[in-house]
Amino acid sequence: MIATRDRTAWLAGGNARCAVPARRQSQPKRLVLLGAPGVGKGTQAELLCERLGACHLSTGDVFRAARCGGSREPGPAMMAALEYMRRGDLVPDEIVLNMVRDRTRCLRCQGGFLLDGFPRTVTQAESLARILGAQNVALEAVLSYELPLEEVVSRLSGRRACPDCKASFHVVALPPRVVGECDHCGGKLYQREDDQPDAIRVRLQVYEKSTAPLTDFYRREGLLVVISAADSPEETFRRTLVALNGKAQAT
Repeated sequence: MIATRDRTAWLAGGNARCAVPARRQSQPKRLVLLGAPGVGKGTQAELLCERLGACHLSTGDVFRAARCGGSREPGPAMMAALEYMRRGDLVPDEIVLNMVRDRTRCLRCQGGFLLDGFPRTVTQAESLARILGAQNVALEAVLSYELPLEEVVSRLSGRRACPDCKASFHVVALPPRVVGECDHCGGKLYQREDDQPDAIRVRLQVYEKSTAPLTDFYRREGLLVVISAADSPEETFRRTLVALNGKAQAT
């Protein structure tokens, strides 16, 4: 099992320290992860963290943790972000950037990091480069996991959720023992509206349109590493390690 990493410092920012000591690396990996919903990016992040000793810094996790509360008081930038979220508005670039600036201790960590959910735009990517440059650190690679559209649709449209205990299943990859019934509490499983095939295609089109300039930017910077996620998580992870090794040798 992969040890749970307490990222309350990533939430609190400033001088807050992680509860889990960093696994210091002679050459810490500093990576950005890209990938549309359904490509298995979260699984790859877990596998990479275990292998590399790096910490998975997910802005999505930070937002979810802050909404649910916790032992750490959110910093000023996070509080401002939460106000936008409570109103149902998008968090402006500058506030997201302030959240990242508040967490330079995490970005300097000698265990390395996998940055997930940021940057989302070229403007954010340029700002991230300046933030890292001020800390005398740099990205090694930007891993972009890719999967054909219809394969993503198949993966996501097969998901089923329990409204009672919130357990998740998949009609092919993780089917319940009884069709349509939760293994844990017996609740009636349902398909979320945004997991309907047409809704998935719209989401993916929006993702591709918004991400294309970002991938082009990192390709020009010589950082983009495209990895096929069409096979098993294990095979995708093997490809990732081969790609990272090739990147390290090239530099």
